[in-house]
Amino acid sequence: MFNNISTLIIIPVINPDWLKIPAEEFMLAVIILFFCSVLTLELIQIRHDPARHILFQSYRTNFLTLIFNDVLMSLLSVSSLLLLAENHGNDGLLSKYNLPLKTLISFVLLDLILYLWHKANHQFEFLWMFHKVHHSDRSMNLSTAFRVHFSDLIVTTVIKALFMIFMGIEGAILAFCGAVTTLFTIFHHTRLSFRSEKWLKWFFIVPSLHRVHHSSQRKEHDSNYGAVLSIWDRIFRTLSELQPKAIGLENVGGQNFFELLRFGFMPVRPTQPKQQPAINIADMVAEAAFYKAELRGFAPGWELQDWLDAEQETIRSVMSH
Repeated sequence: MFNNISTLIIIPVINPDWLKIPAEEFMLAVIILFFCSVLTLELIQIRHDPARHILFQSYRTNFLTLIFNDVLMSLLSVSSLLLLAENHGNDGLLSKYNLPLKTLISFVLLDLILYLWHKANHQFEFLWMFHKVHHSDRSMNLSTAFRVHFSDLIVTTVIKALFMIFMGIEGAILAFCGAVTTLFTIFHHTRLSFRSEKWLKWFFIVPSLHRVHHSSQRKEHDSNYGAVLSIWDRIFRTLSELQPKAIGLENVGGQNFFELLRFGFMPVRPTQPKQQPAINIADMVAEAAFYKAELRGFAPGWELQDWLDAEQETIRSVMSH
């Protein structure tokens, strides 16, 4: 789940040599503990929900997607890009800063980059083709955070590698920023509600804000792109606060793991069939009656008969098609 770059965190206890834990393992343990805690609360909340079968289907598909992506990324050794980037990032913009300041600036800038990347996934059709996999979940829950197409993960890793080189930051800093982002991603995807959201939303993306982002309506889900901080949506005027009527994508039902993989390669937004213009029977009858009258040189006294004949012929013609 994280890059294979770690540093040592010394736990401050009475005996300072008591334990040294790799930062990557420590952060992973925190994420797993947080994930299990929120998952337990979700399961307690929906135990009497008549539509819980939709949620359980979402859990199954999303957890399988998480495992598949993790194995695939390991087989492809994609995380080695970050190690390569760290070895070539000694002259980046932040390479001369002290560790606390470098970490803070890196976190803010990376969050901005993730905001812009997320927005690009909605604006460009070739990116939306893969990103729509994430939005296809009909039951937004904490497992939806891991409903991501593997192409998204690969490109995001490349973006992070370039960020490391350009900024000149260590892998440990990026791992820390990634861990915080993952915690917030799990948090704002949960189906739970919190009283603290009323004031937290002024600074961070909370479930009520991100729920709008998963609306089935495009004009609604093209908003609230932030990963951790909500300030970017406020600055760039993409913030939306409302209660979506439905979650997921229109005309997309429940999907198992294999259907989800295939869905990522399906056409972005299928072209709607052209609607045939509505047939105006009265106009057709009038035109036919006019033609009959014209053939007789508009001789008077046959107007009604012309109309009745034209009406019958027109109806038979329409019905035969």
